[in-house]
Amino acid sequence: MTETVPDPASPVRVCRACDEAIENPDDAVIVMHELSNSGPGWDVYAHRDHADDVDVIDPDLLRIMTRVLVSRRLRGA
Repeated sequence: MTETVPDPASPVRVCRACDEAIENPDDAVIVMHELSNSGPGWDVYAHRDHADDVDVIDPDLLRIMTRVLVSRRLRGA
C-alpha cells in the first residue's frame, strides 16, 4: 500500500464551507480576503463547488448591524 505524503512546501488550504482540506489546487478558489491588524491578512478559500455556500459577511458584524438597524427603526430614525 502506497501512502501519499503531502509536500511540506505547499500550503494546506481548507474550505470555508465544509472545513475539509482542499487536495487539488485547481479546485481551490478565493472567496474573500480577511484583513489583519498586525499584517497583510489572508485569503479565504473554498472548493469550487462550495464557493456559493460561503457567507462572506462576518456573523458577528451581521448580528451587530441587525441590532443597530432594528433599534433605529424602533426609534423612528
